[in-house]
Amino acid sequence: MQASEGDRLVVHGRTVGKNDHVVEIVEVLGANGTPPYRVRAENGHETIMSPGPDSVVEHRSTGEEG
Repeated sequence: MQASEGDRLVVHGRTVGKNDHVVEIVEVLGANGTPPYRVRAENGHETIMSPGPDSVVEHRSTGEEG
């Protein structure tokens, strides 16, 4: 898993009725974009996460075509 500042981390709900949890990556603490990440939730809470296999990174759009 690799991410950059500004990407979103989506942690999928593991049980029926449990929604996905989406946070913004505000700092990459690992080498070359690897975890752990400092993340910020919509309510402003910040924490450090090392995402598991139920998580995916949504890369921010840079507006560049490639």
